[in-house]
Amino acid sequence: MTNLLNQPGGNFRDPEISPDGPKETEALPEDVAKRNASLVEEWADKLYDATAGEILDWAHTHAPGKLVVTLSMENTVLAELAERHLPDADFLFLDTEYHFPETLEVANEVEARYPTHRLVRAKAQLTREEQNEVYGPNLYLRAPSACCRMRKVEPLAVHMSPYAGWVTGLRRADGPTRAEAPALSLDKTGRLKISPLVTWSLEGTAEFERAEDLIIHPLTRQGYPSIGCATCTMPVAEGEDPRAGRWAFAAKTECGLHE
Repeated sequence: MTNLLNQPGGNFRDPEISPDGPKETEALPEDVAKRNASLVEEWADKLYDATAGEILDWAHTHAPGKLVVTLSMENTVLAELAERHLPDADFLFLDTEYHFPETLEVANEVEARYPTHRLVRAKAQLTREEQNEVYGPNLYLRAPSACCRMRKVEPLAVHMSPYAGWVTGLRRADGPTRAEAPALSLDKTGRLKISPLVTWSLEGTAEFERAEDLIIHPLTRQGYPSIGCATCTMPVAEGEDPRAGRWAFAAKTECGLHE
């Protein structure tokens, strides 16, 4: 392989070139795509400030196909709400192989607590070790966007194909890049993107977790209000942007899933 990174001690693939294999979401049937577009046009403004329960009840009634609930395992609020409002939805967890051990333990606990929801564990084309061999070690430091693309964006895209829409945990309180996030929109494939927690604060999320005795990610009580891969997440100071600890070593604030 040609050393396009000019990395000493090895010949590594250009990180802008993803591994061979599927990388994209299959196209929706034309009638489903049209129905989704019509739903967003009619309902996006109406649901903008709706409650989580209202948004999910709407999704259960109107979505023209199966939905999947994406879970980062930072908190388990979406899993609990889906249990109440979306009985047929699958759960999807992006297992990047770079997670904190605590995150993986939360995923196992979610699978045990909500057995009627199939938990899909989406992984990248390459294992962590294979990625180091092909692209060189510590890609997350040298090319963090490429690492996120290969380990998050592309696996999500591939595993999204069976679904008419997905439920996300986006909150406007998460930071400036999400301050105007809609509750309902279309993603670039024409699928419904449903965000029932957009109006929730971090404090409100924590209070719901306590009140409902939910599974708690222990790092959220140790200065980590936003949790991603262990290699790219640091604790933040009180009052700081909750996402300031994500990719603190790089000029990067999003992994690409919500761009």
